[in-house]
Amino acid sequence: MKRTWTIIAVRDVPASFKWYQSLFGQPETQPGHSYFGQLLDSDGTVLLCLHQWGSHEHPSLTSPQGATPGNGLLLFFRVDDFEAALGRARSLAARFEEEPNMNPSTGTMEFSLRDPDGYYVTISALGAVGPR
Repeated sequence: MKRTWTIIAVRDVPASFKWYQSLFGQPETQPGHSYFGQLLDSDGTVLLCLHQWGSHEHPSLTSPQGATPGNGLLLFFRVDDFEAALGRARSLAARFEEEPNMNPSTGTMEFSLRDPDGYYVTISALGAVGPR
């Protein structure tokens, strides 16, 4: 089996860690370090890694001035608790980039919002749900 560890650069790892935990409905914990944290699913699968801008010599993570955060990247998460995730997301974001809608390609409901660093995040239902 192969797994992808998606790593995004953020200004404040603990704050972004808390934001994503809230979005995913996870209990609040602290990241492993002030400069790096892994968000894990209940089975230990890595959902997302957060890395502080400029903490190490990773060329693409040195500075947000080098590129607009999220340009060319879509964080797309499929969840088994879509309605609950929608409620949590509404408490985290003043507005959505895309309101809940049926994606004709996947046949599932989804919505999109921005995280605290401006990354575009789409939440999609794991299975088909009725239109809103």
